[in-house]
Amino acid sequence: MLLGENIRMAFTSLRANKSRALLTMLGIIIGIASVIAIMTVGNSLTNSLSDTMQSQGASNISVYLTQREPEEDRRENGITFGTLRSQRNPNRSDLIRTEMILDLREEFREEIKAISVQQNIETVTVKAGTSSADLELSGVSNGYFQATTFELLAGTFFAPEDYAAGRPVIVVDEKFVSDLWDISPEDAIGRSFTTQINYSAAELTIVGVYKSAQNAMALLYPSRSTNAYVPLTYSNELTHQDFYGGFDVVASSGVDPNELTGRIRDYLEGYYRSNDFFTVEAFCMASLVESLGQMLGTVTTAISIIAGIALLVGGVGVMNIMLVSITERTREIGTRKALGATNASIRVQFITEAIIICLIGGAIGVILGLLLGALGAKLLGYPADPSLSSILGSLLFSMFIGVFFGYYPANKAARMNPIEALRYE
Repeated sequence: MLLGENIRMAFTSLRANKSRALLTMLGIIIGIASVIAIMTVGNSLTNSLSDTMQSQGASNISVYLTQREPEEDRRENGITFGTLRSQRNPNRSDLIRTEMILDLREEFREEIKAISVQQNIETVTVKAGTSSADLELSGVSNGYFQATTFELLAGTFFAPEDYAAGRPVIVVDEKFVSDLWDISPEDAIGRSFTTQINYSAAELTIVGVYKSAQNAMALLYPSRSTNAYVPLTYSNELTHQDFYGGFDVVASSGVDPNELTGRIRDYLEGYYRSNDFFTVEAFCMASLVESLGQMLGTVTTAISIIAGIALLVGGVGVMNIMLVSITERTREIGTRKALGATNASIRVQFITEAIIICLIGGAIGVILGLLLGALGAKLLGYPADPSLSSILGSLLFSMFIGVFFGYYPANKAARMNPIEALRYE
C-alpha cells in the first residue's frame, strides 16, 4: 500500500475516535512542551547572562596584586600542613607601578588593544544653589572607556591632550546633571563646578555625559551618588601617587585572551621574583563565562531529560491505544489479508498511524512549549530564545516514539491469522 494511502487511513481512524486520539497524544504533548519550554528558558538565561557579561568586558583580562602562598610545608602521616602566614598590607614598593604597566604595553603592543587603570579618589559633594549631588570620583586611563561599555549621550571622552596636560575635566552621568541643574546632557557640556577633593578646592569642567545604568539593582536600591571620571594623570596629582592594586587589559581582535592571560602573568612575575610576600595574578573573565554557560547548559539538559520521561509515558499510552484499536479492527485486518494484503503492508499501516499520532502531538507540544517558554523568559526579564535544535530533536524523538511503541501492536496485527480474524466477533 502506498504511503499516501496509509496516511489517509491514519487520519480517517483518528477522526473516527477524536477524544481517544487526543487523550493518546496528551502524554506526547506534555513531554514535548516541557522540553521545549525548559530549553527556551535555559537558552534565554544563558545567552542573556553571556551578553551582559560580554558587554561589561567579559573577555578582558584582570591583573591584580595578591599575597603569595607559603612555599614551605611539611607532611605528617600523609597529611600536608602548610606554613601559616598572616595577612600583610602591601606597601608602596609592593604595588603595581606605572612603569610596569607601560613596559607591559610595549612588550605586548601587537596583542593588547588597551589597558584600563582605575584609581578611586573619594566621594565628593557638589552643590548648585539649593541642589546637591554626590560623585564617586575615580581617575581612569585612556583605555578605561574601551574596557567598559558606556553609552555617551553628549560630549566626548577624554582626549590625549587631557591626559598629557593632566587637565581638570570630568565625565559624569545624566542623573548627576539632572539632579544638580535639571538640564539636558547637551546643555551640561562645558559647564564647570567646584568641589572639595582631598581638602582642596578643585574646579572641574564637564566634557562628557553618559547614560545612567538601568538595572534591577539601581531600581531596587536607588542611590544619591553617581560615578564620575577624571583623567588618571590629574588624579595622580590629586592623590600624589601613581601605583595601583590592579588594572584590566583589553586583548586585540583575534587574540586568545586565555592564552594571553598566562603570558601576562609570567611577564609581570619577573618584577616580583625578589618579593617574598606579594606577586601579580591575572584572570580572564572569558573562562568564567564559558564555565557558567556550560554549567547552565548541563542543568538545562538534565531537567529536560527528566521532563522527557513524560514522552516515554506518552509512548506507552500510544502502544496501549494502538493495541485497543487493533483489537477493534480485527475483522478489517482479516478482510484485508484475505484480499491479499501482506504482513508488511499491515505492519506499515499501523506504524504509520502511530507515527501520525506522535507527530501531531509533537507539533502541538512544540507550539505550547514555545508559548510557555516565551512566558517564562518574559517573567524572568529575558528575551525568549528558542532552540531550533531542541524543536527538531523533539519532533524526531516523537517520530521515534511512534515507531518504537507502534511496532509491537503493528507486528501483532500483521501476524494475525486471516481466518481467525474474519471469525472475530
